[in-house]
Amino acid sequence: METVTLTHTAALARLGHALSDETRTRIMLTLREAPAYPADLADALGVSRQVMSNQLACLRGCGLVEAIPDGRRTWYRLADSHLAPALDDLLRLVVTVDPTCCSPEGCTCS
Repeated sequence: METVTLTHTAALARLGHALSDETRTRIMLTLREAPAYPADLADALGVSRQVMSNQLACLRGCGLVEAIPDGRRTWYRLADSHLAPALDDLLRLVVTVDPTCCSPEGCTCS
């Protein structure tokens, strides 16, 4: 069994902080599908570009997303390839905890 270190604890705390905000969670769930430009993310999630900028800065600070320069623009992706499957696992966990929460018709969790 692997020993849990302060680094492990800090990493999980950062993930928990990121997921504690609905907009940051929606950003991470969107980026698990594909990288995106901030303006496209803002439009897709229905938030202002300023809100998107602030939330992406938080996620960068947590080490969960990374900015990739692309000429005059910058796009974002999840910082680690393990994050997408981990988020998928968390979604399955929510369904396991409350199977009535999400259905093929959509999620009613709040």
